[in-house]
Amino acid sequence: MARPIAQDDERQTTTAPRRNASVAVIGAGDYIGAAIARRFAREGYIVFAGRRHGDKLAPLVADIEAEGGVCIGRTLDARQEEAITRFIGGADATAPLEVGVFNIGANVNFPLLDTTERVFRKVWELACYSGFLAGREAARCMLGHGSGSIFFTGATASMRGGVGYAAFASAKFGLRAVAQSMARELGPKNIHVAHLVIDAGVDTAWVRERILARSGAEAADRLQPDRLVSPASIAETYWQLHRQPRDSWTHELDIRPYREPW
Repeated sequence: MARPIAQDDERQTTTAPRRNASVAVIGAGDYIGAAIARRFAREGYIVFAGRRHGDKLAPLVADIEAEGGVCIGRTLDARQEEAITRFIGGADATAPLEVGVFNIGANVNFPLLDTTERVFRKVWELACYSGFLAGREAARCMLGHGSGSIFFTGATASMRGGVGYAAFASAKFGLRAVAQSMARELGPKNIHVAHLVIDAGVDTAWVRERILARSGAEAADRLQPDRLVSPASIAETYWQLHRQPRDSWTHELDIRPYREPW
């Protein structure tokens, strides 16, 4: 019988010796993105973390530095080609870029007739177009180095549309196609491209607030253990994916808790 794993069980909490390699995390939000940044920093990588409001990266930078790691936070509008180029280039100039992670969400829900042209276009820019820019610029660096990993964070909406998700699902479908196309082109050039489908609720304050609003305090308080996937567990999956030997690379990987119906 499988043993349930506690949140901190088998988690590395010390920082490895510094590597001459960088990781760029685009969409380093408070949960998944921050957890990925922490996980790679603990392995000795120099982490470049970018998000729309760079001042919100201060706690992440402080946490990583307190553990002996290096994290450089940058304000980043990933929809701007020049901004992406500077961000990726800055990471590569600091230390050769080894991993690029695109983790921008843009999860919105609007009834079809309330989905304006502006909403549809903005979600596509955030969740698809900026992923293309990030992947292209990461590949430009990695081709020069002869190796690397480029990972895209997907969602349930990457695989199927749903009521109110015309904008979000179409953008995530597009990002999945970008990842597939890149993988077929770059795999033979020793660059591992993967698309990770987060097919579950992530254990964040926002998700718990939604459960509370939808189902009430009793349901929120009685939430079953491991019903939500923790950001640290997701980050561990990204790390293990990067460590895969190249004779058995995974391109697409679903992540969900054992209790998640699918």
